[in-house]
Amino acid sequence: MSHRARISLLGLAAVALLPAAALAEPGIPALTVQTGPGGGQTYSLTLQVLALMTALTLLPAILLMMTAFTRIVIVLGILRQAIGAGQTPPNQVLIGLALFLTLFVMAPVVDRINEEAVQPYVAGSIDGIAAMQRAIGPLKTFMLHQTRESDIATFVRIAGGEGYATPEDVPLSVLVPAFVTSELKTAFLIGFLIFIPFVIIDLVVASVLMSMGMMMLSPVLVSLPFKLMLFVLVDGWSLVTGTLAGSYYTP
Repeated sequence: MSHRARISLLGLAAVALLPAAALAEPGIPALTVQTGPGGGQTYSLTLQVLALMTALTLLPAILLMMTAFTRIVIVLGILRQAIGAGQTPPNQVLIGLALFLTLFVMAPVVDRINEEAVQPYVAGSIDGIAAMQRAIGPLKTFMLHQTRESDIATFVRIAGGEGYATPEDVPLSVLVPAFVTSELKTAFLIGFLIFIPFVIIDLVVASVLMSMGMMMLSPVLVSLPFKLMLFVLVDGWSLVTGTLAGSYYTP
C-alpha cells in the first residue's frame, strides 16, 4: 500500500469521530439558494456543511492524538535536549522522522482499516456509516493496547461512569484522553532513561574542569563532543528509533 493511500485511510478513520447527525443525512446540500420576493437570490450554507468544514480543521489534531506520533515526537525532542546540540537536528527533521515512524508503527492498523472498512465500502457492500464504524475498531484496539487501565479508570470516574463490561465498550470520548495521558507518561519514562548517560557525561566533565581550576570554561561546550561521539559509537539513532517502534509491537 502506498504512502498516500495509508494517509487517506487514516483520514477515513478520523472522520469517524464526526457527529452522527452530520453523516446520517445522505446528500447534504452544500449551498442553499433562496429566491426573494423581488426576484433576488440569497445564498447560505447548511449547518451540517459548516460542522463538517469545522471538523476537517481538527483532523490533523485528531490523527496525532490517536496514533503513535505523540510518544515519538516527545522522545525525539527530549533526546535533542539531552544531547545539548541546540536546534540540531532542526524541528523539520524531527517532525518528519516522527511522521514516518508513526506511519511505520500504524501500518498494521491501516491495513486492517483497509481490509475491514475501505475495501467493502468501495465494493458497495456497506454504506458510509458502517464503514466509519468498522474503521473505529482497529484504532480502538490499538489505543486499548497502549493505554493503562488506571488512566481509563480516571477518566471514567471524572465522567461519572461506573465502568464498562469489556474494554471494547469504552467510548472514544474516554479512551482518547486516557490514551494521550498514557502516551505522555511512557514518553517521559523513555526520555528519562535517555537523559541519564548524557547527564553523567556532563557531571564528569564538570568535575574534571573544576579539579583543573578551569571554572571559566563552560562544561556544556566541552561535554558536547563527548556526548556526540558516544551517541554515534553506540548507533544511538538506530537504538532510539528501534526502541520506539518496538515499544508498540513486541515479538
